[in-house]
Amino acid sequence: MGDEPLVRWHWLATHTDYLRGLLLDHAVIALLPVLIALAGAVPLGLVCARFPRLYQPLAAVFNVVYALPALAVFVVLIPYTGLATQATVMIPLTCYALAVLLPTTVDGLRAVPEPVRQAATALGYGPWRRLAAVELPAAVPYLVAGLRVAAVSSISLASVGALVGRGGLGYLFIDGFQRTFPTPIIAGIVLTAALALATDAVLLLARRVLAPWARREAVAGR
Repeated sequence: MGDEPLVRWHWLATHTDYLRGLLLDHAVIALLPVLIALAGAVPLGLVCARFPRLYQPLAAVFNVVYALPALAVFVVLIPYTGLATQATVMIPLTCYALAVLLPTTVDGLRAVPEPVRQAATALGYGPWRRLAAVELPAAVPYLVAGLRVAAVSSISLASVGALVGRGGLGYLFIDGFQRTFPTPIIAGIVLTAALALATDAVLLLARRVLAPWARREAVAGR
């Protein structure tokens, strides 16, 4: 890149609003699919936990989807969802997140010992109350672990959406490369990493609030 400095601080100072807008757009594109996937993974996980024969076929389907290259899926969707639309990027990201969250949801629900379920039933808990008070809380550490992987992966993959016109911080990589200008590329890397770290920290905090016993068990097991 010749004599071009690695970072032009003046450019960053004069483009703060632009960078903030890209960051917010990136957060929506990357994290909303994870929330949608979570809303789908919980009921699907419940069905798979109740009917184990369904789990392997469903998991196989989502594993195949997860193996598909993101850019190829974006291109296939363009005739149906349009170029430079959120749907073109968010639909594949939702499927990728669901492929991660379904196994962790099923593992979490299966982690509840059968004697605990039986004890809850003996205490008069119906199926829905037992689910809300016993099974789902026990699955929280597993769900959060899956969410951490899905969220960081989605934040990374969302940048590829810039190649089809909607990619948040991914625009900075394309802009910097096309203009042989490293400052936007560095800014994109730093902001993407910061978003991933902040999201991971929020999820860790949520696990400590929702499942404080998980941290105590981890410390006790050392």
